[in-house]
Amino acid sequence: FFTQRRQRRQSSKQARGVMAEIPPPSLVCAIGSKGATLSDDDIKSHLIPFLESLGPREDVLILPPDYTRLPSQAGKITRFISDYYNFTTTTTTTGSGAKNDEPASKKAKSNASSCSESRPNITILPALGTHAPMTSQQIRSMFGDALADKQPDPFVVHDWRNDVVNIGTAPADMVRSATNGMVEQEWPAQLNKLVWEKRHHDPSKQPHKSLVLSIGQVVPHEVMGMANFNKNLFVGVGGVEAINLSHFIGAVYGMEKMMGRSANPLRSILNYASERYLQKELDLWYILTVMGTNKQSGELEMRGFYIGNDIECYTLACELSLQINFTLLDRPLKKVVVYLDGDEFHSTWLGNKSIYRTRMAIADGGEVIVLAPGVREFGEDAEIDRLIRKFGYVGTPKTLEAMKDNPELEQNLSAVAHLIHGSSEGRFRVTYCPGQLTREEIEGVGFQYGDLADMSKRYDPSKLKDGWNQVSVEDDVDAEVFTEEIFYISNPALGLWALKSRFEDGTARQNDSTIDNPISTSSTQCATDGSGGVGGWAKPSSTDNK
Repeated sequence: FFTQRRQRRQSSKQARGVMAEIPPPSLVCAIGSKGATLSDDDIKSHLIPFLESLGPREDVLILPPDYTRLPSQAGKITRFISDYYNFTTTTTTTGSGAKNDEPASKKAKSNASSCSESRPNITILPALGTHAPMTSQQIRSMFGDALADKQPDPFVVHDWRNDVVNIGTAPADMVRSATNGMVEQEWPAQLNKLVWEKRHHDPSKQPHKSLVLSIGQVVPHEVMGMANFNKNLFVGVGGVEAINLSHFIGAVYGMEKMMGRSANPLRSILNYASERYLQKELDLWYILTVMGTNKQSGELEMRGFYIGNDIECYTLACELSLQINFTLLDRPLKKVVVYLDGDEFHSTWLGNKSIYRTRMAIADGGEVIVLAPGVREFGEDAEIDRLIRKFGYVGTPKTLEAMKDNPELEQNLSAVAHLIHGSSEGRFRVTYCPGQLTREEIEGVGFQYGDLADMSKRYDPSKLKDGWNQVSVEDDVDAEVFTEEIFYISNPALGLWALKSRFEDGTARQNDSTIDNPISTSSTQCATDGSGGVGGWAKPSSTDNK
């Protein structure tokens, strides 16, 4: 509706000039459905009028995700924006790991008729969060040749430990409520200083305020419940203190009570900071996608496209994502085989989505087998990698005990949360089959080791389809062949899988904000049964402390 109304009012160049003086509504675009397949033309027909409505600009900052979110199509959208602003001219490469479906005969015409009269400087700051910087090949693959070859280089690397400033706080009582009384301290809102600098400009040199465009995919997420929106700023280009505490809050509240829920205590904290700082200070707009997989071809397809500057566009995207990216199962999974693309997943920090996203569906005593040809390390950050190797995925009680006794863990709460999230808590087995880590390294962090070649032969990704499969397996002892039922997932980053009963149970948690004497993050904590032993921690009773 919003785009149709806008398109009717800009049938000529003169009309577009009038529109440039009219502020766009907070929700500019909300299109898509469970069965939709949005083309490049569909995207541009909404994106370009939106950019036109913003009027001339001299400076644009784009915040796309990094290569670990390749399916988001953020690379393609970034390219469309840079073309519109005459920053680049796309020719034949597509980037973003997806085909360009725009006919060649239409490209020259569309490029000439859909470009801005402005030629702003564009800076691209990938929202790395704690991840390693993108390589030049990843930039080329995701964003295309024109941006990869642009000089001077428009890409800036986010350093979550050094490049940030504190812009405010969320109050301690919000953190206390979110953690069921476990933590009582303010949450620091932190941003890359380059982003925060965009709130000011010198009118004599730059007549218009800098434009900030945050791009990304909405999908279920283990820490935030649903990914993107202000997470792309406060975590994607946030600082170590904010990221550490946000991950820890998510673990304390309970991962199994977070995933697939857009409204949760941690999101409320980010929304509080967003409303008080981002929306008041920055000309910030969110461009969000919802992606799905074609069941017949296996091709990635865009199902939804949203543009807005407040929570409404995110809420609508979440509603569609849950229809597309969330699989509720009637019976538990005894054996899950997850494939991690070698280009996208090179660490267990990323690859453990195979555990996070499936744990609510796995049967007690079940097994998840992770085929990980590209995994060569544990952490994306050298310090986090060291901590994972030292303390391992050994479950909540041992991890919390280690945190109490080791300041290095207490100072890296995101590592603590990750170690907890990556453990099965002894409820099911995790067999990791890495391409570039040894048996000793895998077993040293608490996982079972599987030989990648052997497991890939037994569970051949090229022959499996997403979902239930019947696989003929040869017994290792007597060489007899038997049929085994498995559940296959080709990319855990695209969804969330849960047993209906477990997901419904997870909604029954009641926040207790009346706990007296809140304990510090380094004190003894215990897991509650309600979250399956993962997060959802409760304050130990006096009996437990004796």
